Amino acid sequence: MARQSLGEFEHLIMLGIVRAGPEAYGVSIIEELEAHTGRSVSQAAAYLTLRRLEEKGWIKSRLADPTPERGGRAKRYFAMKPAGIKRLRESRATLLTMWDGVATEIDEG
Repeated sequence: MARQSLGEFEHLIMLGIVRAGPEAYGVSIIEELEAHTGRSVSQAAAYLTLRRLEEKGWIKSRLADPTPERGGRAKRYFAMKPAGIKRLRESRATLLTMWDGVATEIDEG
């Protein structure tokens, strides 16, 4: 079976989940991305990516109890699955391997 690719935005979303910790939900993940990348992140793009990552089996989600503060709606919390952590590590290793020896070429240009 071929390894599924991990896109840049997927990579960032997964890192956002890790940074947000056990109470990671959509808004907190977006806030992590915006704080650490300086990019604006649309909720639609984030939630589509979260759904795709869950379909790939790399993350899992759970619904919390509905709260009056949210108009009776429940928050969906996200967490990494072992397969997702493994894929994130592989992606990091690949990027570091590709960067090895290239930084000086870019810095000198």
